[in-house]
Amino acid sequence: MTPFDYSAPHDADTALAEIAFDPTLGGVAQRRHFIAGGTNLIDLMKAGVATPDALVDVQRLPFADLTETADGGLRLGALMRNADTAEHPLVRQRYPLLRAAILAGASPQIRNVATNGGNLLQRTRCVYFYDTGTPCNKRTPGTGCPAVRGIARQHAIFGASADCVATHPSDMCVALAALDAVVHVRSQSGERSLAFADFHRLPGDRPELDTTLAAGELITAIELPPAAQFADHSSYLKLRERSSYAFALVSVAAALDLTDEGSVRAVRLALGGVAHKPWRNLAAEAQLVGKPAVKASFQALADAVMEGARACGGADAPGAGQDNGFKIPMARRAIVRALEMAAAGITTNTGEDAARLQGESTWA
Repeated sequence: MTPFDYSAPHDADTALAEIAFDPTLGGVAQRRHFIAGGTNLIDLMKAGVATPDALVDVQRLPFADLTETADGGLRLGALMRNADTAEHPLVRQRYPLLRAAILAGASPQIRNVATNGGNLLQRTRCVYFYDTGTPCNKRTPGTGCPAVRGIARQHAIFGASADCVATHPSDMCVALAALDAVVHVRSQSGERSLAFADFHRLPGDRPELDTTLAAGELITAIELPPAAQFADHSSYLKLRERSSYAFALVSVAAALDLTDEGSVRAVRLALGGVAHKPWRNLAAEAQLVGKPAVKASFQALADAVMEGARACGGADAPGAGQDNGFKIPMARRAIVRALEMAAAGITTNTGEDAARLQGESTWA
């Protein structure tokens, strides 16, 4: 690990000033990073992927509270720990989808340290990104993307580009995308808010950029709009290569608002493990409105969502271009399964709800 400067300011103005500080007075600015829990950044530094010149520790800043908004939503402090967020009574009551995603996303030890704002800023777990001995456009722009032709089981089937096929690793972010969250940020220039759909970006020809944050901006809070209509019929389904702590091959956050007759009044659907950002298809979601909440309707929605999915990797091996091709039927079936779970009031395929899924199958 390379040497770096460290500071721990007690107020936001000082933290923002320190992150923007350029000791060269007009030359190339230092690479300065905010750090809170550090559960991802420290790993990147140990691997030599991130080599900051300075860390500005923001854990002492007053952004760790959860408050109710005037319209019945919640404002989650960016420095609130993932564990505290998942177990907060108002999150458990009003946003069980978010709680399920957080609990699926990491070990208890990590959840006790990781912050909400840091969760949004996780870097990809692409093996080539972490291997400093291989080229990677996300790590070093212009060097190439070996995953396009190489091992790509974890990689994107939506929104990829010729320069990058990496996926976003967060589970929490998939739920936040489905809940239409809003991200509040602050800089020396002032404050602004970003719709969650606009916070993360697709790789295009700038895969080194994960988000639309401007330089020197600090996440202060994540706002959840009211979602009482989805509380009883939401689910988070995570499919991974082992049941212990692992990143998703495919995950689905599904939420339904159902009429007394069992038809769909509103639907929210977001996918994880399939793109550079949590993936939504609003046009496909709209097709389910007014339809009965039954398997045939969910299959039609899954077909619409999966249009345009494209496998990658394995170009030099038999079945060229299909290294992650299994994700396409997996995601289609996962969408149907998650919607069936939501309709039945089953929140997750792990933990306390796992037993309720025994003996049920829609994977055929």
